[in-house]
Amino acid sequence: MSDFKPCFLIPCYNHGQALTAVVKTLLADYDYPVLIVDDGSDLLTKEVINRLADTTTVVTLSENQGKGGAVIAGIKTAQELGFSHAIQIDADGQHDLSALTVLIKESKAHPNALISGRPIYDQSVPKGRLFGRYITHFWVWVETLSFSVKDSMCGFRSYPVKPSIDIILQEKIGLRMDFDTEIMVKLYWNDCDVRFIKTQVIYPEDGISHFDAFWDNVKISKMHTRLFFGMLPRIPKLLTRSKRMGLKANHWSRQSERGTYYGMKILLAIYSLFGRAVFKQLLKVVIAYYTLTAKSTRKASLQYLQNLKTYSLNTGTVLPEKLSVYKHLNSFAETILDKLAAWKGDFSKNNLTVHGIEYVEPLSKSSRGIVIIGSHLGNLELCRALSESYVDLKINALVFTEHAQRFNAVMKAVNPKSDLNIIQVNKLGPETAIMLDQKIEQGEWVVIVGDRTSTSVEQRAIWADFLGKPAPFPQGPFLLASILKAPVYLLFGLRDESKKQVHFDVYFEPFSEQIKLPRGKRELALQKVVESYAKRLEFYTMKAPLQWYNFFDFWQLSTKREDK
Repeated sequence: MSDFKPCFLIPCYNHGQALTAVVKTLLADYDYPVLIVDDGSDLLTKEVINRLADTTTVVTLSENQGKGGAVIAGIKTAQELGFSHAIQIDADGQHDLSALTVLIKESKAHPNALISGRPIYDQSVPKGRLFGRYITHFWVWVETLSFSVKDSMCGFRSYPVKPSIDIILQEKIGLRMDFDTEIMVKLYWNDCDVRFIKTQVIYPEDGISHFDAFWDNVKISKMHTRLFFGMLPRIPKLLTRSKRMGLKANHWSRQSERGTYYGMKILLAIYSLFGRAVFKQLLKVVIAYYTLTAKSTRKASLQYLQNLKTYSLNTGTVLPEKLSVYKHLNSFAETILDKLAAWKGDFSKNNLTVHGIEYVEPLSKSSRGIVIIGSHLGNLELCRALSESYVDLKINALVFTEHAQRFNAVMKAVNPKSDLNIIQVNKLGPETAIMLDQKIEQGEWVVIVGDRTSTSVEQRAIWADFLGKPAPFPQGPFLLASILKAPVYLLFGLRDESKKQVHFDVYFEPFSEQIKLPRGKRELALQKVVESYAKRLEFYTMKAPLQWYNFFDFWQLSTKREDK
């Protein structure tokens, strides 16, 4: 790449003996300039740096600024000299310089990303330092709501100069050992991609360490406190980060869900630590910020609420509460909290009223399973409530995104007893029908949502009235139910907003003994089935209008091209 113009950046404080060997290796093996930042070193090290001045560029700081201060000074100088990247290498010889080839190659391939080493240690690593790193790993996962940041403390990295300068000028960043972690987290917050390569790290027997076990740990603790509270208002932004990183499209399936499941797992840890009451208050602050900043979501919510109010006026239906975009989004946030609590097993029978429980007992004992059609109204995960009282009941939920495998892993980690199995499918083809037919024959239940169009063949939709306007519904779930020749039930899990204590109404009702689509009348029969489903969805939507969680233009097909 012609615009890839890196320099090596070596912050140095009293590492004169090791510095010479590092610089000689760099000059011998690579054709990139070397920038040394003398961070107020002693006379012996200054003499070593002076001897290297003919072949390097030296930046001298009159007083010791700390490792972070030295790196900041180096990045600023790299910008002034026109370099695109500053490849940071510690002066003490800890880093395996043979890994530079991979680091540079990765930086060329991803010029806008921060590329960092992911250390592989030998027996020389102090056990206290190693333990401390794992504590920092945990807090960084919380602060980014992601496990993608593998190591934030390694000083072997390639900084893209412009994004780094933007952060340095906009943010206050620690100047000592807290620098490496803090700038990485803040670059991540600012949508900078962070990538890692494995690198050997050693601790020489005669090596010099400037890590102050007490004061540097105090500074690192303060840094994590700042980053944690800085993360809270960024929760919506972090959970939708993949969308802003280039995964945009008009169809609902290409929109990032309101969070990755790794992020949900971290949120679970926060919920466990602070409890529901505190987390609920934090969510209110976050959603207030999100309501102001999430333009597309706000627009979709406003459109839905306007359609709802128009339908209410035209039909003379009284809505149960005042509606607003903020309340709508806050209701969604509470549902995320409900899911966390449900996964953790915090809900008991006292939190649930199951309407239609009389159907569950005989169905749970039947040798054949059933199909349940749900929706994105309320909390479909409450179908777990039906399985907890019936030990032999297995429920399978179909999803059409790539998160299924990770979601299963989170479910099992949080609650190993969970009997909700997530199955990811790209489209409802013959192989899917065969697999699900086997599950039905084994007495298992299959759950699928009926309110979102196909991820692959969106135009295969049935139009039915919903809240007074025609809306596209997918053919797939209803065709699948017909093929499986199993009884079909509907399930809606709604939070009861009238009660102070957390309580849910789970509505379980028969829909069709068997969906039949006779030849010659298939389209007409399918139309009637979808219309029946749309009417029940509309009925329950009016019961809990703020618990509608389709944040896209539900009444239009997208511009997504069909897969051939």
